[in-house]
Amino acid sequence: MIRELDTVVLTRDLPEYGLSRGDIGVVVHCYKGSVAFEVEFVTGKGETVAVATLDSKDVRPMHSNEILHAREIRAA
Repeated sequence: MIRELDTVVLTRDLPEYGLSRGDIGVVVHCYKGSVAFEVEFVTGKGETVAVATLDSKDVRPMHSNEILHAREIRAA
């Protein structure tokens, strides 16, 4: 079950936001029934890259045994 403030992993590319599968975000809002979420994605400096409304199939919980990975975002 995904809740507000949970760290989640994107399960598909979102080219319209410049996001890629595996990018990590934080749930900032759960819609009724927890079938959709507002997820914020930020840079290492804490600057917001995107806030996207995503279905439950678009994200999954981050597991404690996973390692983080860094990549540069594309310039707008």
